[in-house]
Amino acid sequence: MDSGKVVITFKEKEEKVKDLRPIDDVFFEVLANDVNFCQEMLQILLEDKDLVVTDVVVQSSERNLYGRSVRLDALCVLGNGKKCNVEVQRSDNDDHLRRVRFNAASIAVKDSQEGEKFEQIEDIIVVYISQFDIFKADRVLYHVDSTIRETGNRVDDGLYRVFVNTEVKDGTTVSEYMGCFLKKEVNNSKFPAFTKRMNALKHEERGLDAVCEVMEKYEQKAVTKANVEAIKFMVTTLNASKEQILQQYSEYEYREALNELSKK
Repeated sequence: MDSGKVVITFKEKEEKVKDLRPIDDVFFEVLANDVNFCQEMLQILLEDKDLVVTDVVVQSSERNLYGRSVRLDALCVLGNGKKCNVEVQRSDNDDHLRRVRFNAASIAVKDSQEGEKFEQIEDIIVVYISQFDIFKADRVLYHVDSTIRETGNRVDDGLYRVFVNTEVKDGTTVSEYMGCFLKKEVNNSKFPAFTKRMNALKHEERGLDAVCEVMEKYEQKAVTKANVEAIKFMVTTLNASKEQILQQYSEYEYREALNELSKK
């Protein structure tokens, strides 16, 4: 039976994903859905060769219990029980520090139990990967700590923030690793897990299928967003009725449009 889904060949899949890079949201989400890749990445970026990753949850995963409002490019559970949320950002069009604070707080609130003492709230590490130097201090790696202004002493509040970028080239291993995020193919013996994962996603059937599936989700999300905007225009400017709108758009898109309008 024809399901209506277009079937594409292996070569067509390779062609579809060939230009994607690790810094691209849609590709990183699939790339990071692998414990070995994430473990190697965090060992390098957190400068801890003994670090262990036991589990990873990505944005599109059915195991994502945090909702779509919290960006989880890769939420890693470490061997010591801490959680590390890895975020990837290409565009410099947001308040990045507040974005980090919001996502970290949302994870902490979701994971906390009613009546739990604050000392029991889990520690959270955020690794923020950007295609630009956020602080413009010509460093590839930044650690942002909470400190007491009067003494300069660091305060341990359980939130650890690390910002790393692909822009600065300083000859370090971290800089070399980040350079791989801008490449369409990675083949570096220093980063075997990265190399293996890239090859699997770019040149193996199962990996290509995984990338194409996430790409389709992103494409559908873009279509839905455009349709919601069109419905909002029809409601506010054309005074279109529900019946008229549903002739072109879905019930879900109609409800989303009304929900967004109600927040204004």
